[in-house]
Amino acid sequence: MTYETEEEQVEKIKELWNKHGVPLLTGVVIALAGVFGWQGWNNYQDNQAANASALYQTMLESVLADGGTEDRARGAELAEQIRDEYSGTRYAQFAALMQARLAVEAEDLPAAEELLNEIVGDAGDPVLEEVARQRLARVLAAQDRAEEALEVLIGDVTGALLASREEIRGDLLLDLGRENDARTAYQAALAALEDPQARPQLQLKLDDLAEEA
Repeated sequence: MTYETEEEQVEKIKELWNKHGVPLLTGVVIALAGVFGWQGWNNYQDNQAANASALYQTMLESVLADGGTEDRARGAELAEQIRDEYSGTRYAQFAALMQARLAVEAEDLPAAEELLNEIVGDAGDPVLEEVARQRLARVLAAQDRAEEALEVLIGDVTGALLASREEIRGDLLLDLGRENDARTAYQAALAALEDPQARPQLQLKLDDLAEEA
């Protein structure tokens, strides 16, 4: 068995380094950059979410305050800021929902429609998308576009969301003079509820249709 001297070992290390040192070092640097880059990105995302959450809370406080028009206008400004500065967070979509609500209250239905269409097209969450669809249907109906509103209510939903969707469908069908279809929709809404007594207005709507029959 041959034992290398210390000098021979050093020479071999130098030789290996000359052949492979730079690529090896580059690989290590890239690997480390990936690790720290990923950690940095996660930290950035966490910070964005935290900042967006705080701003969203401030927005809600402004909208729900008793200061009237001025507070609601401030809330609308904060909602726009959230959408501009934190577009990659879910809070941006929540802010858009609030903007749409404020637009409806200000009787700016086209603006509300545009905002809700934006959420429907890029929600990334089936529940949020369904909420936006139902609100959009209401906004379209308020613009005498009931047929178009019916076309918005698509996709599979269950439970309370299905109940509210079918109630909206019933309202739209009733506006169109389709009483039998409206009755079927209201019945489907009641059937989707775990406790039908929790929505007494649905039974009232069915009773009104029965009286008209």
